[in-house]
Amino acid sequence: MRKLIAALLIGAIVAATVSMSGFAGDCAQIREDILRIHVLANSDSEEDQALKLQVRDRILQESAGLFEHMENKQETMERAQEWLPDLQAAAEDEIRRQGYDYPVQVELTHMYFSTRQYDSITMPAGDYDAVRVLIGTGEGQNWWCVMFPPLCLPVAQDHKQLADVLNASQMDIVEGGVKYEIKFKVVEWFEQIKATIESWFA
Repeated sequence: MRKLIAALLIGAIVAATVSMSGFAGDCAQIREDILRIHVLANSDSEEDQALKLQVRDRILQESAGLFEHMENKQETMERAQEWLPDLQAAAEDEIRRQGYDYPVQVELTHMYFSTRQYDSITMPAGDYDAVRVLIGTGEGQNWWCVMFPPLCLPVAQDHKQLADVLNASQMDIVEGGVKYEIKFKVVEWFEQIKATIESWFA
């Protein structure tokens, strides 16, 4: 029965995807070309949320200059992988400096994000590669940004811009905001169903 339901859901997804294939294809390519950074707080308490931002600032400070002249996401991921121990040490040090003893884990991972907005940029839902900073239990509200191309890292003037990585139609999507609100919700729905189906057979 579960396989039948999965087959029907997949059929519905395929049919709907075909009807908006251009938009869905652009969203898939955006996810492929972007490396995100994700910092999860221990909890939603005022203290833990403040700590999250302090750890974020320390990670961004430690990352300054690391990703200058990166030409693509793969290069950035390789550099990030090399520096994970240093970023981990920086996060641990900042947590201790602020008077906490939470464990912290800094890793390069592939994870699901719902549709999210950062300033004027909207990233469609789906699975992205990301540098994830997990503080304590990681049950609090999170902060995220884009590491490649760098939207929140201090870098040299000649760094890659978002428009250097995404094509015109993809830029229209991430800058479209309200114009694509319904399509963003449809993509998010598709991605959630896909993740559920994949978990059934994991």
